[in-house]
Amino acid sequence: MPEALPFPIRKECPPGACECGRDELLEQWDGAPDATDIRILRLTREQEKALIERIENIASFEELGHIEQRMQEQLGIRLTITPSANGVRTVMGLQIRLVEQPGLCRKTRENVPAAVRRCFNKNPDIVYALLNARDLLGAE
Repeated sequence: MPEALPFPIRKECPPGACECGRDELLEQWDGAPDATDIRILRLTREQEKALIERIENIASFEELGHIEQRMQEQLGIRLTITPSANGVRTVMGLQIRLVEQPGLCRKTRENVPAAVRRCFNKNPDIVYALLNARDLLGAE
């Protein structure tokens, strides 16, 4: 890399263990630094652990929204939580995922939704508030 990155980035995953496209993203950034969003690479393994812990300790629907917004602003990643069309009887009835993007590690794509699910299991009131916000008369 001819130009140094403006912040420390996540280390490479072992070859064949991940298909995140980290190297391709860095090559794009080398070619056009102003046109390439590399914020996702700021999420190091240590920071990911802290994020997972913070997500697991969410206590309210508003706090969940705040963390979603901060993840979007700081890392450029979007968390989507979608209730099943057939109704939600348990937390497993929610589709929780991170939107695919270059540089997003496979483990992160698995760990963040799992942490949200654990948070929902601890605090079912958040799930109720989420479902109320997405009802027929709700915004989404």
